[in-house]
Amino acid sequence: MRNKDAFSSYHPIIQFLYFGLVLVFSMCFMHPVCLGISLLSAIAYSIYLRGKKALRFSLLYMLPMMLLAAIVNPAFNHQGATSIAYLPSGNALTLESIAYGVAAAVMLAAVMIWFTCYSEIMTSDKFVYFFGRIIPTLSLVLSMTLRFVPKFTSQIKAVSEAQRCVGRDISNGSLLQRAKSGLTILSIMISWSLENAMETADSMKSRGYGLPGRTAFSIYRFDNRDKEALLWLVFCGVYIISGWIAGGTYFRYYPTMKGVALTAFPLSFMLLYLALCLTPVILDVREDKKWSRLRNRESVSV
Repeated sequence: MRNKDAFSSYHPIIQFLYFGLVLVFSMCFMHPVCLGISLLSAIAYSIYLRGKKALRFSLLYMLPMMLLAAIVNPAFNHQGATSIAYLPSGNALTLESIAYGVAAAVMLAAVMIWFTCYSEIMTSDKFVYFFGRIIPTLSLVLSMTLRFVPKFTSQIKAVSEAQRCVGRDISNGSLLQRAKSGLTILSIMISWSLENAMETADSMKSRGYGLPGRTAFSIYRFDNRDKEALLWLVFCGVYIISGWIAGGTYFRYYPTMKGVALTAFPLSFMLLYLALCLTPVILDVREDKKWSRLRNRESVSV
């Protein structure tokens, strides 16, 4: 299988550790600088992986969700010392509640975009490889469940198109006719799901699933490149967590907004956090430049 980017060719342990770090930090750090770093890095990596689809997803889904989250918090939360106006209900609209709503919206958007990147990189086979020996049954069930959702979606599209060709489209006809067409498609999908489950069970049985002493094939090898990446992630994780404990990301929104002064230590902490979040993008850019140099050498030699 062709890798989506340079980072996807690394060992699954490296990928899982990276996404674990950025997701935990994105959910825990509420400093505006850290939130901006997480969101912009997630968008950059998502665009690198998915192209225009990622940009469309950010504009059509993330932006309205961020606006909604930013509006809901000050509408229901009236804490804060800086009053801007008073709502018709008599409650104060405070600057702090608006700022916290925006921060929560940015955090939510960043986490969701990071999860889209995770789903692109951590495929089902990597998930089974990583957790297969620890929780083999649960990892298999989760992998099959995650795989079933896109497979079910593509199958229902195919069935809907086939039904449309014979005049049983759910968008045409009376309400009763559309309901019957929908039930027909649902019946077909249930039959397909049961048949697919039986075929999967027969395939697993024929391959010896559950037998004692059965081994699992794996194409993943932990090489020197993965060791270097592991050292980098461990260093970033330890330093960032140490800075977090020491108050390097301190920022409060209530009753007044106050954060840590941007001295040398907090700045070094945030710069390292930026480098951690942009690690896959940096690897991809470096790999692209390497391939570009190789192509230029080949063209010159020819």
